Amino acid sequence: MTNPEFITTPARSAQMSRIRSKNTKPEIRVRKALHRLGFRFRLHVRGLPGCPDVVLPKYSTIIQVKGCFWHGHSCGDGRMPKANSEYWIPKLNRNKERDRSNEHKLRRLGWSVRTIWECRIPEIDNDEKLEALLLSMLGFRSF
Repeated sequence: MTNPEFITTPARSAQMSRIRSKNTKPEIRVRKALHRLGFRFRLHVRGLPGCPDVVLPKYSTIIQVKGCFWHGHSCGDGRMPKANSEYWIPKLNRNKERDRSNEHKLRRLGWSVRTIWECRIPEIDNDEKLEALLLSMLGFRSF
């Protein structure tokens, strides 16, 4: 793979255009685990602020699966890019501010909002651990 610091602007643009905002691998893994546990949910509900990833209406709970880079997580994957910083810093700061605003609006509407960061999914090496994490996040000891 090419060193990211030396990718040309058109190549970088092509690379970034392939990044999905919905139905990412971490999001699908979370949804499959919830389904195995028997939870029923809705996806990307447009009528709610921020069009949340997973909506569990029965439990008034929303699960957001956030990408570390795009949402400014404090892990290594969430660091600010060095190249073209005059573009990226304001963009990523707007994303974080929009996330805070949407979460605040959802809470005012009575929703409980839970976040799973993209970096956490690969380190959960089996389905049982992911299911246990989800149950814990939702306030269940066992199901």
